[in-house]
Order: sequence, then C-alpha cells, then structure tokens
Amino acid sequence: MTDTTDDIAEEISFQSFEDDCKLLGSLFNDVLQREVGSSFMEKIERIRILAQSALNLRLAGIEDTANLLEKQLTCEISKMPLEEALTLARAFTHSLNLMGIADTHHRMHKLIDATQLSRSCDDTFTQLLHSGISSEELYKTVCKQEVEIVLTAHPTQINRRTLQYKHVRIANLLEYNSRSDIGHEDRETLIEDLVREITSVWQTDELRRQKPTPVDEARAGLNIVEQSLWKAVPHYLRRVSNSLKKFTGKPLPLTCTPIKFGSWMGGDRDGNPNVTAKVTKEVSLLSRWMAIDLYIREVDSLRFELSTNRCSDRFSRLAEDILEKESSEKDSDRGQSSFLNQQNSSLLTQLPDKAQHPSCIEDGDSQHSKFEINSTTDFVPPNLQKQNEEDSPKIDSKPNADDTHTAGLTSRGSFSSTSQLLFQRKLFAESKIGRASFQKLLEPPPLKRAGMAPYRIVLGDVKDKLVKTRKLLELLLEGLPCEYDPRVSYETSEQLLEPLLLCYESLQSSGAGVLADGKLADLIRRVSTFGMVLVKLDLRQESARHAEALDAITTYLDLGTYSEWDEEKKLDFLTKELKGKRPLVPPTIEVVPEVKEVLDTFRVAAEFGSESLGAYVISMASNASDVLAVELLQKDTRLAVTSEHGKPCPGGTLRVVPLFETVKDLRAAGYVIRKLLSIDWYREHIQKNHNGHQEVMVGYSDSGKDSGRFTAAWELYKAQEDVVAACNEFGIKITLFHGRGGSIGRGGGPTYLAIQSQPPGSVMGTLRSTEQGEMVQAKFGIPQTAVRQLEIYTTAVLLATLKPPQPPREQKWRNLMEEISTISSQNYKGTVYENPEFISYFHEATPQAELGYLNIGSRPARRKSSTGIGHLRAIPWVFAWTQTRFVLPAWLGVGAGLKGVSEKGYADDIQEMYKEWPFFQSTIDLIEMVLAKADIPITKLYDEQLVSESRRGLGDMLRKELLTTEKYVLVITGREKLLESNKSLKKLIESRLPYLNAMNMLQVEVLKRLRRDEDNNKLRDALLITINGIAAGMRNTG
Repeated sequence: MTDTTDDIAEEISFQSFEDDCKLLGSLFNDVLQREVGSSFMEKIERIRILAQSALNLRLAGIEDTANLLEKQLTCEISKMPLEEALTLARAFTHSLNLMGIADTHHRMHKLIDATQLSRSCDDTFTQLLHSGISSEELYKTVCKQEVEIVLTAHPTQINRRTLQYKHVRIANLLEYNSRSDIGHEDRETLIEDLVREITSVWQTDELRRQKPTPVDEARAGLNIVEQSLWKAVPHYLRRVSNSLKKFTGKPLPLTCTPIKFGSWMGGDRDGNPNVTAKVTKEVSLLSRWMAIDLYIREVDSLRFELSTNRCSDRFSRLAEDILEKESSEKDSDRGQSSFLNQQNSSLLTQLPDKAQHPSCIEDGDSQHSKFEINSTTDFVPPNLQKQNEEDSPKIDSKPNADDTHTAGLTSRGSFSSTSQLLFQRKLFAESKIGRASFQKLLEPPPLKRAGMAPYRIVLGDVKDKLVKTRKLLELLLEGLPCEYDPRVSYETSEQLLEPLLLCYESLQSSGAGVLADGKLADLIRRVSTFGMVLVKLDLRQESARHAEALDAITTYLDLGTYSEWDEEKKLDFLTKELKGKRPLVPPTIEVVPEVKEVLDTFRVAAEFGSESLGAYVISMASNASDVLAVELLQKDTRLAVTSEHGKPCPGGTLRVVPLFETVKDLRAAGYVIRKLLSIDWYREHIQKNHNGHQEVMVGYSDSGKDSGRFTAAWELYKAQEDVVAACNEFGIKITLFHGRGGSIGRGGGPTYLAIQSQPPGSVMGTLRSTEQGEMVQAKFGIPQTAVRQLEIYTTAVLLATLKPPQPPREQKWRNLMEEISTISSQNYKGTVYENPEFISYFHEATPQAELGYLNIGSRPARRKSSTGIGHLRAIPWVFAWTQTRFVLPAWLGVGAGLKGVSEKGYADDIQEMYKEWPFFQSTIDLIEMVLAKADIPITKLYDEQLVSESRRGLGDMLRKELLTTEKYVLVITGREKLLESNKSLKKLIESRLPYLNAMNMLQVEVLKRLRRDEDNNKLRDALLITINGIAAGMRNTG
C-alpha cells in the first residue's frame, strides 16, 4: 500500500470508498452466482464471515476466541476439495483486486476535486517564496531541473497485462459513475458495462502460462508510455508552466522538460542471458518506431485543427517552397513515366504481328520463335531495385539439358516460375506506386496554393517524412538493407522540432496564440520529453563480464591475463590504451560466446550512440578500473565501427555509471570516484563529453540483503555524502542514480519521503531513479495518477535543491547511528548467514522455491547456481517473506539495534533524532508501515503446518524479534499503536484483512498438499493464484 502512492501525503474519503467497494462486491457476487452457483457462494460467504469475525475479535483484544475461530476456518479450508480451493482462491484474489481498484479510483477522484493538493506545484512554490527564495531563483531552478525516471522490468508485476487493462477500465467506469450529471438510463448502462468487465475478468486466466521474453517486457513498458505517460506529460508540464507563471510571471519554456524517461527493459543483461545484443537492438528500434507512430497520429490531429490561413511571411514562404518541391517531384515522376511508355512503344514495334496478344500455346509448337528479353524490363520500383537484386530468386542462364522448360524467361517477359511471379507482385505491392491509389482514398486532395492552409501544407510535409522514417525503421526491424536520407526522414528530435517551432512562432505572431498553446504546444513538449525514442535505453552488465572480455583480448595479444593484474597495473594499461588512437581488439580475434556477446553489445552501443541509448551501468562495481574497462571497450568499438562504415558513429559515447551495491562497495564508493577523477584522461573526458557531469548509482536491494535494511540505509546515506564530497573536490557535478525497489525491504516507499530524506547536497537539481515492476503500473498506469507522481518528483527535487533536508545535528547522532547499525547488522547476519538452520527454515516456511512457476520475469531468480542466500536475487528474497506476512527483510535487526542503544541510556537522544532529522524519521516511519503489515498469528500458522518441528524454535525467536522491533519503534515515535498518525493507511490495511487472512490460510494448505504431490498442476495453479491474491492484498511483491 505504501508503495503505490504517497500514503503519508494524501487521504481518501472512506465513505465513498466503502460505497464503491460495496458496489463492486455486489456486482462480483452476482457474477459468481451465475458462474459457480448459489451453493458454493454460500461457502465463500461463510469463510469470509468467519475471517471477518476472527479479525474483529482480534482487533478488540479478544485473542482466545479469535484463535478458536481461526482454527475453525483453517479446518474448513483443509477439508476443501482441490476444485473448490481453486475457485475460493480466485474469488478472494479478485475481491482484493477490486478493492485495490476502488482505492485507485478514489485517489484519482481526490486529485480532480482538490483545489490545492499537498506537495503540488502551487503548494511548494508558495512555501519556497515564503521562506525567502526569490521568484527568479525559483524560476531558474525549475527550468534547469533534470530528473529521469527509469522504468525497469524487475519481475515484481504479478498481474497479467490483460488484467491490468481490465482493471484500468473498471476504474474509469467508477470515475464516470461518481459524476453527478449522469441520468438514470446512463447509470444503468454503466452498471451493465461494469458487470461485463467483471465477468470478463473472472473468465480470464490469471496466470501467465509462459515466461515473458525481454522484448515482451519492453513492449509492456512501451505500452505504459503509450497508454498513460503520453497523455500525462503535456498535462503535467502545463501544470508546472501555469504555476510558474502564477508565481514568477513567466511560463515554463516550451522545450524545457524537468522530467524525462529511461528504461532498462531490453538493456539490463546483468545475470539475464536472455538479454542479448540482438534484443537490445530490436527493443531500441521498436521504441523509435513507436515514437514515430505516435507522432504521426498527433500530426494528423494537428493538421485537422490548424485550418487557419493566417501566418507569418516566413512561414508562408516555407509552405510555398514545400509546394514547389512537391510539384517538381511530380514533374520528374511524369517524365519517368513518359520515358517508360516510350520504351514500351518501341518494344512493341519490334515484335511479330499480334505478338502482344495472349498466347494460347504454352508448351506446344508455335510459328513464332520465343522472343528473349532481359528481366530488367519487368517494372521494379527504384527504391526496391537494390533489394530485388539481393533478394530475388536467382535464374540460371544455362538451361538444364534434362529439362528444357525450367530455365529462362517466357515471351511475356515474366518469370516462368509462379513463386517468382508472386515475388515480383509482392515487390510491386510494397512499392510507392503500388500503394498510391489506395493512399488517395485515405488522404484529402493536395492543396494547390500555400495561402489556402499553410499549416496543413507544412504539417503534411512533416507527416510525409515521419511516414518514411517509420518505413525505414520497419525495414531495419526486418533486417532489410536501407539508407537513411536526411532530406526525406527524421533522425533527431531537433529535426522534428524545427518545423513545429516555426508553426508555433507563426501562430503567435499572427494573433493565434490560443491555437499555438493547444495541441501544438503539447506536441512540442512531447518531442522535447520523449525525443525520437520515447525512452532512452540503458545498458547494464556485471563488472566481471568486462574483465572476462579483457582477459580474452590481453591473452590473445600475449600481454598476460588482465584479471590477474593488480589495480594499479590495470589502470596503467587502460589509461595508456585510452590515450592511444589505434583500436586494441584485432578484427581477427576469436572468443568464446560469452565474450562475443559482451563485444557485440558494445557494437550496438557504437551503432546507436547516445541518441538512442542512455547510460552504461556497471553492476557490482568496486574499483576505478571497472569504469575505465568499459570506457576502453566502448572507445575501441566506436573506432572499429567508424572505420567499417567510413563515417563517425551517431551521437556521443554513452556515459559510464558505476553501481555500488554491497555494503563493502558502498563504503569504498567515495574512494573509487576520487581515484577516477584523479586520472587526467578520465577527468578531461567527463568535462569534454559529458558536460562535467559524473553519474553514480547506488543500489538498495543487494545492500539490504547483505546487511539488513537499517544498515543499508545508513551506508547508502554515508556513501552519497562521500561521493558528493569527492566530486566537489574536483569541481565535477554529480547526479545520483537511485536503484530503488518497490517494497520497503528493497528501498521502496513514498517518492516524496525518499527524496526529502537524502543527504544535503546530494540532490542539486538532478536525480535519476528506477521505478520497478508493479510500481510502474501503480504509479504511471493511469494518466491522472501519473500526472500526480510526476508533480511529486518535481516538487520533492525542487525542495531538496533549494531547501536541503537537515544533516545530523551533532556528531553524537552519527555515533549513535553507527552503533545502531553495527548491532543491527550483527543481529541480521547472525540470523541469516551464520545460523545453519536458517536456509532450511526459509525454504520450508515460505513459497520461495515455488515462486519460479509464476513466469513474471525473463531473468533467472539467482545470479549463480547456488542454494545459499548470497546468490539469491533480492526480489524473490523479499517476495517470499512478504507472502508469509513476516516481511522479515525490512525489519530484521532493527529492534536489536534500537534496544541496544536505548538500554545504554540513549532513548531520549534517538527520540530527538526522530523529531529533528528527516533521514532518521523516514527510516523509522517506513519500518513502522512494514510492521503494520506483518501478522504474527499468520506466520505461526506457516511454521506449524510447514516447518519441521526441530526448526520451529527459529520461527519463535524471529517473532520475538518482531515484537521487540515494534516495541522500540513505538518508544521512538511516542505513539501507543502502529500507524496511529496515519489512520487512512491503517484503515485501508484492515479493510483487506478478512480476504487476506483467508488467502494465507489457503496458501498454507495448498503448499502442504503440493509438497506431497509436486507434479500436480492443479495444485500448482491454486498456489500461484494464492500468491497473486496475497500480493494484491499486501499491495506489493518484491
């Protein structure tokens, strides 16, 4: 729940929320009555009532009676036949999803109804101006802001895309239902539509039956852009612009975009062998194709709107030039057509009488000999002649002695083979001439004079170039040869912006500013935000893979084994090669497939450049040589590609971003950056090619799995401080890239809270942050919520830049943090890594082993084949504990740390830290939210039913730790109960518990049966549906 929107910031109207839950619940019950019958509906309702009653008793503190009811509920579920258990799981899963939809709808409704939202542009600008920031400084800071939201394919989105779309449609129908101006008949129609959607949801398979490919994942991300962000971005920028004008007197410049988007979908190959160079190339081209396709639609709409003939003299001349160019091209086409007709006429005079008539004799004798002509007299469109030469069937000029009818050409100048004839027809159909008559049916007749509708003429030319660009991309996607011609197609956003800005200036200067600031302004802002690629694709690879590639190269060149050298020798070698002008890698080198894949990826990076691609991220970076190794491989490949193509590579080199993930690497991050910037070549490279900007990524997932959430949070804070200080020492600007997960155990949480708790100086108008898995759909899947999230990013970064959060007030606070962190880490590691029973307990008490059946991601669950926690990905680690309601990764060790310093007499100090230090306060608040979702009786049920008796003591110990953590969190916050200060979130969580508790009980029963009958596919399906349902109830996965 905390992860989908900013729960601390915004509340919803519970009366209307409950009314919608009742409406959807009632309609769903009607659907179930038809689908499963009244008899089974009575069982479903009985189980729901038992779960609700047990919950009410527990909330009232009547634990013994609640335990009895829960035992009765568990007993009834255990007696259910498999088919009934499967249907119950589906029913409760959809009930939880429908409650989530009602919640989403009411957040949307609040955004529409509120006059001034908290953390909005109006609210934040007012706050800053009242604090003494000048309007000029406010304006400049907003205009210079550079935030990039990077969408990733991390496997945490459990719902199929089909169901996600259906959920959005139900939310839109609820929105329509909340209007006061719809009549009785319309409302009845709306209810019928809701019933149809809910029926469709019930009759749709909830489970993915095969794993998605990386291209599938990329398409899903691009669909979010098309369906939501494409609509949201102009609204968001208009809101920022209007607020700026209101408070500073100046609107946001038209091409200024405080937020842009990146992606890892199809570029993140770290531990995922399915992401290859070919996949990256396809995804990048697909992204460009979709961008062009969207622009074509917008230009079409704009042409219809801009029918005015008032324009500037400059614009009129541009329209005249376009008409003149089109006219000259038509004259040229007519000349070519006349030439072809003359050729045909002269050909006919050379033929025998009536030779042009169809022959009735194909294989028999004829009084006329065959007239042999060259195949080039067949019409082949000029743009396809080269393709025809390469792809057409080859004809043997020497007839086969055994078959006199198979070779050569017939008297009608066509191929004798049917397949060859079809091939020619295909080429003709794909040609411009083959399409011309059909195109005329779709397009209005061309304008003859520029004065009639100059904007339509210019935009028609823009559309024509966009269509040709799209066709070019289609040929590239199909692997066919093609040549880019800048005169007839677009390659950069600047080329597309030029005519659009001319349109805008002309409209403004001719008194039609109101038209200029409509759809045209929106299109210009889209081009400025999305460019020609929609989202720039980052590449990510593990540092060890680059070392393997350099090993192969240095061994081939008899220089030794690169990975065996010490750090200084590596740096000397890399720096020397980077300064050189010759390629390092010989074209004749032969390498193993794994190394070839790395080199192929760099080739794609060279061919596409910074116009299409974003950053090259090095995961598990630990040394300066890790960065220089990528710089060298990148430079070397660009030299080779330039030499082959005879022209420079497009765009610039990709910026290389080290990702520090483990606690050890985070502690060394500042040292590594200082080492890099002390190298003259590297510092000059950053200043020359990247505008004096160094980007550094910090990882939240692996650091949390490594040492626990509290220690990870503190080490991340210190690492950012150190990296910022290192860059300041060398006069280099810094952008921090936050690899945050969806769940709190992986660094997730409300966006605003996260940004406002960063170290002072770490957010200086720039920020990159990942949005992963289910968070992409939750935050950006609906335009209204997307606008709000983009606004929150903008205002949070603005506040952190102009009014940075307070640092620790005194050194004593830092010392206390070190002590809490040390105790917390020791407790966490002692349990997770040093207790020999823990791994077995983890596998028995959670559905971790069964999560692989979900098919929710293209990458493996482990980086390496090992059963230990170390090589397990952070997502399944968090996901498994979230399912059992233990949510252990987010709190384990925290209670021990807080207890340790409190018992030493520092309780008052940490209470002060909570009140005055934003970082410490947000850390504790997020842990409090997680604790509110944990459920001790449910965790105990998993242990009693699934865990070996000898290991149940470990579960009891962990539950005591959970209670200790809850106790000391309440001591620090000064509250009596969890979420006492956030009653909205508390009530929302409680509203889902009757379904959620029953789902956990059902999951325990299904797991118990499945572990006795592992090949039972129906049991497996039932388990996966319970996993879906619990994820829907917890509102996050991993």
